[in-house]
Amino acid sequence: MSDSASELEILRAELAATKAELARSNAVVSASEAMIAGLKLEIAMLKREKYGRSAERTARLIDQLELQLEELETAAAEDTIRAEQATDKTTKVRSFDRRKPVKKPFPEHLPRERVVVEAPSTCACCGSDRIVKMGEDITETLEVVPRQWKVVQTVREKFTCRDCERISQPPAPFHPIPRGWAGPSLLAMIVFEKFGQHQPLNRQAERYAREGVELSLSTLADQVGAVTELLKPLHALIEAHVLAAERVHGDDTTVPLLARGGTKTARLWTYVRDDRPFGGTAPPAVVFRFSRDRGGEHPTEHLKGWQGILQADAYAGYNQLYDPKRLPGPVASALCWAHARRKFFELADVEGNIRKGKDAKEISPIAFDAVRRINALFEIERDLNGLIPADRLEARQRMSAPLVEDLERWLRGERALLSKHAKVAKAIDYLLSPNHWPGFTRFLEDGRICLTNNTAERSLRGVALGRKSWLFAGSERGGQRAAAMYALIGTAKLNSIDPQAWLADVIARISEMPVSRLHELLPWHWNGATPQVKAA
Repeated sequence: MSDSASELEILRAELAATKAELARSNAVVSASEAMIAGLKLEIAMLKREKYGRSAERTARLIDQLELQLEELETAAAEDTIRAEQATDKTTKVRSFDRRKPVKKPFPEHLPRERVVVEAPSTCACCGSDRIVKMGEDITETLEVVPRQWKVVQTVREKFTCRDCERISQPPAPFHPIPRGWAGPSLLAMIVFEKFGQHQPLNRQAERYAREGVELSLSTLADQVGAVTELLKPLHALIEAHVLAAERVHGDDTTVPLLARGGTKTARLWTYVRDDRPFGGTAPPAVVFRFSRDRGGEHPTEHLKGWQGILQADAYAGYNQLYDPKRLPGPVASALCWAHARRKFFELADVEGNIRKGKDAKEISPIAFDAVRRINALFEIERDLNGLIPADRLEARQRMSAPLVEDLERWLRGERALLSKHAKVAKAIDYLLSPNHWPGFTRFLEDGRICLTNNTAERSLRGVALGRKSWLFAGSERGGQRAAAMYALIGTAKLNSIDPQAWLADVIARISEMPVSRLHELLPWHWNGATPQVKAA
């Protein structure tokens, strides 16, 4: 080989080594960034688990961190593969082994399929056939089987009597829906994907068609309507359970409603029973109500005949419930400190102002100090979660009451020095309003009351996600139908029950269940039974 050719080979080898080293460096950087993002996410989730949602942006922050981690992990995987490919072309650069998080073992309940690689018959070293098995190594790979559709044929044989010529035949099989063609599991999947996974029926129909099953939009809609009607008795039991509570969380959110010439803003109301914060043993449950507007007559009608403590925001539409002349008696108002803190937080959000740049609001020192003082109340409440009402009340009287008194005295002093046009003055007036302050301080009088209305707000998150998928409710009946299904699915989730599995079992059994035993199908009584279909 000539000197020039030899020199060219050396240069090529050095270039390959340089590329390999660069790829390895990129892989190291990507892996480090992914590790840092993963640790940040872990810290944020641990903080939320330990301290609760201490800030309004906590949930949003975790979502952002998860998205960031997803992107960085993907990039790290790409760079690792490129580094391995580049290293294979040279011997001068050591390979890069990315340190990955320890993977949890696959669930034990998943079926295992053994694929045995054909063993050698002779020794790879000397060629001898005198080899003996000394063990085995197992590598597990998670795989998925595409959804399988099947048609269940129920065969009813006919018999005729040779003596009387009478024909005998077993009765027709039970269908959850009269003259129905869909099985319980299919019906549960359709309604859960629509209301639990926020997949409109047209998208479901498109996906089923790609899987070889043509189901029209109108056909699916018929099944949804029939299931909603079938489950009405169960929804009524859940509603009765919620309204039997001494304390209820209430809130509402917007729902676009299709109307002539466009859409109008309708409302979806939520009422949640959750006694777990004060050690109550009653199972949690939620009901939803739909209305065409946000008029105060709607919550008045929803809670007609109910008396207790309503945890909600300061919406004036609830005022009819607080009327002393109301029958059977006035509802006690317990307002949400998270709402009060939010108004100050918007004026004290330094990080938010940095992101907004020139459009940022001026940071208010008063708002900053108010957030700090209110956060002290939240710190106390985190240690009181799950205690019985008497213990919660004693701790609040001892620790929280002095802080609230000091906060009120300080805010009134600061408000006296502010112009009525000051932005922070509006936040102070919201909290100290004569109509609001008794509701904010009622938690110091009753250990059953929570400091916030986050329970109701969490129940509405699915609705907010759904709006982005289905865009609007097609009619008022459609809104009422959605409210009923949201209640069933939401109650199942509150009781840590798989909504789809529960719905499948309930749909299969509810028609044959006596009214006196209907309560056995409620999520907190459900034993996890699933319908079994015998194949012919």
